Amino acid sequence: MDWFTADGYWLSRLVFQRSLAVVYLVAFVCAALQFRALIGERGMLPVPDLLRRTPWRAAPGLFRLHYSDRFFALVAWTGAAVSLALVAGLDGHLPLWAAMVLWAVPWVLYLSIVQVGQTWYGFGWESLLLETGFLAVFLGNEETAAPVLVLWLLRWLLFRLEFGAGLIKIRGDACWRRLTCLDFHHETQPMPGPLSWFFHRLPKPAHRVEVAANHVTQLAVPFLLFTPQPVASVAAGLMVVTQLWLVLSGNFAWLNWLTIVIALAAIDWSPLAGPAPAVSAPPVWYEVVVIAVTALVLALSYRPARNLASRRQVMNRSFDPFHLVNTYGAFGSISRTRLEVVVEGTDEPVIHETTRWREYGFRGKPGDPRRMPRQFAPYHLRLDWMMWFAALSPAYARSWFGPFTERLLLGDRDTLRLLRHNPFPGAPPVHVRARVFHYRFTDWHELRSTGCWWHRTYVRDFMRPTSLPAPLRRRGPS
Repeated sequence: MDWFTADGYWLSRLVFQRSLAVVYLVAFVCAALQFRALIGERGMLPVPDLLRRTPWRAAPGLFRLHYSDRFFALVAWTGAAVSLALVAGLDGHLPLWAAMVLWAVPWVLYLSIVQVGQTWYGFGWESLLLETGFLAVFLGNEETAAPVLVLWLLRWLLFRLEFGAGLIKIRGDACWRRLTCLDFHHETQPMPGPLSWFFHRLPKPAHRVEVAANHVTQLAVPFLLFTPQPVASVAAGLMVVTQLWLVLSGNFAWLNWLTIVIALAAIDWSPLAGPAPAVSAPPVWYEVVVIAVTALVLALSYRPARNLASRRQVMNRSFDPFHLVNTYGAFGSISRTRLEVVVEGTDEPVIHETTRWREYGFRGKPGDPRRMPRQFAPYHLRLDWMMWFAALSPAYARSWFGPFTERLLLGDRDTLRLLRHNPFPGAPPVHVRARVFHYRFTDWHELRSTGCWWHRTYVRDFMRPTSLPAPLRRRGPS
């Protein structure tokens, strides 16, 4: 079928596949390095407990067959190894069917991880990676030209991602309609980056331009993805520029980077690529599989599409257990002030007015006012992100904050590895407490005179001082 393939998109496919493999690699490394404290057998939300209380159909995956921390580590590091092989282009040296199998491996492995990730994996970019990774399985390799249907499905995904994010803003917080949300957002976003302070200090008219440009990119430009070239390439390019702006202004794990990867697949690189390499006609079985997958995705798109049209639009929702077609969106409402939960401990057995409390340092979330925010994205610091939600409402932390503090009191090594600074290197503290502080960016004068990027003020207690029973304390660090 001549209509089945797009000969000029061989470079678009190559750029997309190699870039997606890099995102997969980051995701698997994040999982491998953080899972023991979060969802391991002795973690804050243990996977075995989840598997015992939920049926197969609720979270299908490899861990339904067997779970142990060693097996989880094997799954995560295998995913990283396969991703690295895909970055190196191994799929291009395999038969078409084998290349598809190779691309299916990280999808199955990461789906299995997300299914048991619970609160720690409840972010939109998890589903986005799975939906994108599923489509990548059917893009083929160098044996045949890129299939047109899959390229259009990637544009449909990009449309839903951007247009959904734009709609949730317009329908949500009034500050998006007034163009004032970025008066606050650079300061109150979950994890500011090294340039967020400077973005926050831009003149207010510049913030209005930022919001207006975002609305144009998310509400108008997505429709141009379905127009002829070069207009579609220009539309995708505008999305790439917008996402790079977001990369500079904050830490949103791999959300922005993955959006860029999907947009790159919509760009016609043929003017730069030169003549397309000679390829054979796609086999009939491949055409049948791609057509069937396209029909499946279109059928599953009904509910996400209906969600876009609904006044009760929801963000980041999966409508099938395999995360094949999802809804997306972020920051339908914006916090006006930044609250942070500060966790402290003391080794004094009796608490009194002069008790010395020492603060735990987190890698990404604000803590020490003198510490400049760091860049971590596309790496995802899951505990730091959930601490931001905890400050918004204790309800977000009800399931895991108690186990988290218990592990601090036990000196659990896996938990402490998630932190930047442990103020009790010799022995765990006797008591731990948590307090809520209001944080704001300092101004230019305060920064020069104090060296502080943040100014913080005590607001209230989050968790009163707590300790473990004596028998548990005697166990010592694990």
